[in-house]
Amino acid sequence: MQNTFDAIVIGSGISGGWAAKELTEKGLTTLVLERGRDVKHLVDYPTTSLMPYEFEHRGRLTQEIQEANPIASRCYAFREDALHFFVKDAEHPYIQEKPFDWIRGYQVGGKSLLWARQTQRWSDFDFEGPVRDGFAVDWPIRYADLAPWYSHVERFAGIAGNRDGLDSLPDGDFLPAWPLNIVEDHFKNTLKQKFNTRHLISARAAHLSQPQPIHLEQGRAKCQNRVLCQRGCPFGGYFSSNASTLPWAAKTGKLTLRPHSVVHSIIYDEKKGKATGVRVIDTQTKQEIVYNARIIFVNAAALNTNLILLNSTSGRFPQGLGNDNGLLGKYIAFHNYSATISAEYEGYLNYTTDGRNPAGGGYVPRFRNLYKQETDFLRGYAAGFNAHRSTSNPRPDAIGEDWKKQLLNPQPGLWRVGSHMMGETIPKATNFIALDKEQKDDWGVPLLRVNVAYDENDEKMRRDYHEQFTAMFAAAGFTNIKTHITPRNPGLDIHEMGGVRMGHDPKTSLLNKWNQLHACSNVFVTDGACMTSTATQNPSLTYMALTARAANHAMEELKKGNL
Repeated sequence: MQNTFDAIVIGSGISGGWAAKELTEKGLTTLVLERGRDVKHLVDYPTTSLMPYEFEHRGRLTQEIQEANPIASRCYAFREDALHFFVKDAEHPYIQEKPFDWIRGYQVGGKSLLWARQTQRWSDFDFEGPVRDGFAVDWPIRYADLAPWYSHVERFAGIAGNRDGLDSLPDGDFLPAWPLNIVEDHFKNTLKQKFNTRHLISARAAHLSQPQPIHLEQGRAKCQNRVLCQRGCPFGGYFSSNASTLPWAAKTGKLTLRPHSVVHSIIYDEKKGKATGVRVIDTQTKQEIVYNARIIFVNAAALNTNLILLNSTSGRFPQGLGNDNGLLGKYIAFHNYSATISAEYEGYLNYTTDGRNPAGGGYVPRFRNLYKQETDFLRGYAAGFNAHRSTSNPRPDAIGEDWKKQLLNPQPGLWRVGSHMMGETIPKATNFIALDKEQKDDWGVPLLRVNVAYDENDEKMRRDYHEQFTAMFAAAGFTNIKTHITPRNPGLDIHEMGGVRMGHDPKTSLLNKWNQLHACSNVFVTDGACMTSTATQNPSLTYMALTARAANHAMEELKKGNL
């Protein structure tokens, strides 16, 4: 195997796949390094077509697996049908200085096989947030910088959604949306009539509702509404690196994919003033191998990207690559999913639903502190919303034939509605990760110490979400309204971000407006680690757009001889 390439991409997940696609399309020989095993589309989805009765434990986890994996078991998708795509707790330990659930997928495709597929653009309310509200640092880009790249990735990935005309949530290049059901529509109309600055829209999601020629060319087909996405989709109905970007990159003949490759560190040449390659540990042989390239994209997922950079020390960068200001690993943030609300609705009992909605129902874009500061907390929250018809169970006193009849002829009950909060957390220096000075993993890399927690702003935001949604639910005529605080640790949202933030000033940030390290311009970081703030939107679409934009810039700089 050759050791020198035009580009190296560390990580094959949602942003790494995009880096591979863009760089190979531009003619660059590109090595993609993945620390986990290979997972080939169509070949390596062992549970994708199994019926419920074919699972030994009917989809549930054994007590033994749960006890061995208390962290992974807290993730909603860690079940019998998908547990083979999750990192088990003992496989790559880390140190929790404060409770933090680090959910990972170490295989080709990474967590793109497991993500929730929710895709919303950011607006300037988000990019201008830090400078307006006085936290973190100013983003070095605005919506206009990223808008064409959002369109670029939306057209290729396939995003279903409506053009809703909201300034807080820009429209995109959409496929037809999945419709709301009648009670979701009822709530939408209630907001329109009684809360005119608040909106419920069909959730925008990376599912092919109406495949276009570019999707068929990828070998993907229409989403079948199976809602078994965490198993891997044999139709390519939702976007993943495995079904889309990696096979596309492979078709160029410029891609080399190397699984079982833990990146130990990035090699910096002080004479050249640039990175020259990466040091890799083969997970099967424990052999150390060096690969060289002109440019390096770091897309190992937020915390592992931080880890690699922190471990890439040299005489020039004793605190980690690009870390002149000592900020690498700091200002970690996430999304606050710790509140939900539920209720019932006694209307529309002559309606029910048929089939499944892969988008999950509705989405309420952020409405708090949008145009002005109106609460005692910073920023705001978005929310999911869905309604379904409950199904009656056999009466407790039913036995024998009576019980059997009731079981075989379930009757629809009341509508049940629910919402979950997606709150923006404020990046702070006190939320940080660092390398342990003594303990190392099986590949000789220091263990990660994680020190991330909620704060008072998150508590105030959670109370406001419960108050506002209680009022909106009551206005819609919902009854039996119950608020819930879910005891979830930071990290379980699987939206960890930051540590290598973008910014204008090398003194207060690590990356410039093109996602290049200020102090080492041929290294690009375009996964969650680059995020200066989190906004409330699901972040993956923004990672994809940032990656495509950065790859295009890298190619232009290579042509100019600047890298």
